[in-house]
Amino acid sequence: ATFCAGADISTLQDTPQEAQALAVAAEEALAAFPKPTLAAVRGHCVGGGAQLAAACDLRLAEEGALFGVTPAKLGIVYPASSTRRLVSLVGPATAKYLLFSGELIDAERALRTGLVDEVLPEGELDKRISELTRVLVSRSQLTQAAAKEFANGRTDRDAHWAEQAAGSGDTAEGVAAFLERRRPRFTWSVS
Repeated sequence: ATFCAGADISTLQDTPQEAQALAVAAEEALAAFPKPTLAAVRGHCVGGGAQLAAACDLRLAEEGALFGVTPAKLGIVYPASSTRRLVSLVGPATAKYLLFSGELIDAERALRTGLVDEVLPEGELDKRISELTRVLVSRSQLTQAAAKEFANGRTDRDAHWAEQAAGSGDTAEGVAAFLERRRPRFTWSVS
């Protein structure tokens, strides 16, 4: 199985800008989704596939996964928004290496550079994704939504999130649940 080996290169012959715009639109939709997004990567994660994985909040990979950002192999200018996202994720040195060379890196190197968050042995990825998904849905959506915006660099919504927190009751519920040694029942949700 392969996460995504990238675009069908033959579609780039006639309308490369159209194909690239579609990939950027998908990437931006993933990045803008207000809840946490998770990429489960097996096999090749190359080109547009790496672009989509980078747009997710968390990326888990199975041993043996290969990652590559390959526009230099095709003479394509990688979109500015995608380049900035990659730099933010892995830093300028690794982003330049990936973009300049177009070479594939293995899951262990992807982990060291911050391209993925965890690497799992073969056969363990689905179990870990299920576990992590259960954890994420049990946590405060308020905390997650605010943290996602802040982590993505948004600086104009501090007052909005303070107001949401003050009116949500989630903090009181979280503290009460902790003190009572029970699971919290958070009520705030993304509209």
